[in-house]
Amino acid sequence: MGTVTAPKQDRSRATRQRLLEAAVSCLAEHGWAGSTVSVVAERAGVSRGAAQHHFPTREDLFTAAVEYVAEERSTALRALPVQDRTAVVGALVDLYTGPLFRAALQLWVAASNEDQLRPRVTELETRVGRETHRIAVALLRADESVPGVRESVQGLLDMARGLGLANVLTDDTARRGRVVAQWARLLDAALGQPV
Repeated sequence: MGTVTAPKQDRSRATRQRLLEAAVSCLAEHGWAGSTVSVVAERAGVSRGAAQHHFPTREDLFTAAVEYVAEERSTALRALPVQDRTAVVGALVDLYTGPLFRAALQLWVAASNEDQLRPRVTELETRVGRETHRIAVALLRADESVPGVRESVQGLLDMARGLGLANVLTDDTARRGRVVAQWARLLDAALGQPV
């Protein structure tokens, strides 16, 4: 009996993953208004019924999608080798310049107007923010017991989010590179010797 169940579970996991990836892409490309369960199901190559089996509501689907990709990015960040601060700052900034950030931004905007969505997105963003901060502290080898270090790391993440917003409308690559280099220098001064 276990041999019959395993392939079915594998198919179910694969379907769920395709739905999550399609939801992030749709949200990033079409925004909240243009991203329905039907549109996501079609992009994922599954029926609407199959989509609703995995995610009963639209809110379930999109919050799970953003959480899924955030976890994937956290895993990738944790796997980064020890590098200099410029590389770490660049990797952290990159979190806010891709499709995940665009999708999360669309979800934030929708949550500001959707009472059902707001608490879920707020809780998700709080969790993702804490995890990103912990990872940043580890990658930067920052000692938060030193006054001002916690705020410096938080400032870096706030700056990265701002660069991500600037990148939504125009390609900000050249300016972003200069800002990343400057923030790495500022962090060297605030956190102590470079890693």
